[in-house]
Amino acid sequence: MACYALVDCNNFYASCERAFRPELNGRPVVVLSNNDGCIIARSGEAKALGIDMGTPYFKCRALLERHGVAVFSSNYALYGDMSARVMRILTRFCPAVEVYSIDEAFCDLSGVPGGAEAYGRRLRATVLAWTGIPVSVGIARTKTLAKLANRFAKKQDRSRGVFDLTTSPDPDRVLRWTDIGDVWGIGPRHAKRLRAMGVTNALQFRELDRDWVKKKMTVSGLHTLLELRGLPCHDFASGPADKKTIVSSRSFGHPVTRLDHMLEATAQYTTRAAEKLRKQQSVASAILVYLQTNSFRLGQPQYANTLSVPLAVATNHTPTLIRAAQTAMERIFKPGYQYKKCGVMLSGLEPEHGRWLNLLALPPDHRPGDAPLMRAVDRVNHRWGRDTVAFAASGITRDWRMKRDMRSPRYTTVWEEILQVRAK
Repeated sequence: MACYALVDCNNFYASCERAFRPELNGRPVVVLSNNDGCIIARSGEAKALGIDMGTPYFKCRALLERHGVAVFSSNYALYGDMSARVMRILTRFCPAVEVYSIDEAFCDLSGVPGGAEAYGRRLRATVLAWTGIPVSVGIARTKTLAKLANRFAKKQDRSRGVFDLTTSPDPDRVLRWTDIGDVWGIGPRHAKRLRAMGVTNALQFRELDRDWVKKKMTVSGLHTLLELRGLPCHDFASGPADKKTIVSSRSFGHPVTRLDHMLEATAQYTTRAAEKLRKQQSVASAILVYLQTNSFRLGQPQYANTLSVPLAVATNHTPTLIRAAQTAMERIFKPGYQYKKCGVMLSGLEPEHGRWLNLLALPPDHRPGDAPLMRAVDRVNHRWGRDTVAFAASGITRDWRMKRDMRSPRYTTVWEEILQVRAK
């Protein structure tokens, strides 16, 4: 019989900061969004202070200082690498792993020695010992139930981070304890409708008529219902599905008014998108570029525009994508405005080795030397850190970069910022 475990990193971004700063244990920690705008991650101690997710930093700065909260700018290089380390451990010790998000993964624990719960506890202890990241493990017969079990493991201290719903003496209690809005697969709109009908928890939803659920909530809702009844409906994938579009964008650290700065930012974001494109072994047949001013700045002239450029042949060749993106940006850029943000989106994605080709010309990445060059650049940057090899079009000083005044060192990906240990 199938046995799924959802392994979820606790307060992941805050835990990554603590992994290299043990003096932060027991101290409230928050992590801010791009440009140090809003709170996007909180430790348990910060949650206990009543600090809400998404609160603008400037509004709660006094509260944070009063309670001695450690505040960090987002450090995505560190978080991404720590996530990869956790996932490698899960892959090493589990028969199959499906990475669900940066801090979550489904693991197949069917037939593991010693039983699923004992195995889950060893897995949790191993991840903590090898990475310093605490995780919660929820075990059940379906993915949806594993999600519920994970919430129980995280919220109930007596579970000590692991809860096996398959051996629980009262599994209905967990469903009764779970709010309908917290059920995986039920969005806000359906949750509001169900609450109006008096269905407020997962147990009440499980008892609904399956034909009514299929009619009102489509097949997706029916799958959620059946999974709550212990019937697996979601296949176990070996990895995340390929993206249909790839977006790369950031807000600027200060308003941008010059075209050359805007072109540098466009090249930088295109480079990031192309890296993701090659990582999933895909090519893009179109690139969309957009820019916008700050709509919250009242009294200032506002402008926003987008332009999509089709590519003659689908490609993942960074220089070709940069040229197309910068050409589009030059067409939509207007002087006299203070721009807050720009970005690119790659669309029309298809497999690298299964695309349509042009009979009159080879794609850029099929020219001699181009594909090996891209692979070499990716390998160097992966080994020695992002932008070890960069494209000149993205600039040198990059004065437009987003503000991250409180970013911690990139301990695991940049040699110059590696943790140093000194003997007293």
